Amino acid sequence: MSMLWPIIVPLVGLELVLMIVALVSLVKEENPNGPKWLWALVIIFVSIFGPVAYFAFGKRQERDRR
Repeated sequence: MSMLWPIIVPLVGLELVLMIVALVSLVKEENPNGPKWLWALVIIFVSIFGPVAYFAFGKRQERDRR
């Protein structure tokens, strides 16, 4: 069990940083694809895939803003 800590700690740290960056981006985004409250739940509760899904599908691209 103690051999897994060097693997788990960086992954948890990466997940927390990614979640914080995604939430800050969501707050700054004026008009995301879908409701903000739903994206916030996805970012928080879907582990590492939630923030990745937000950046891939929820955040509007520059070409969509015109």
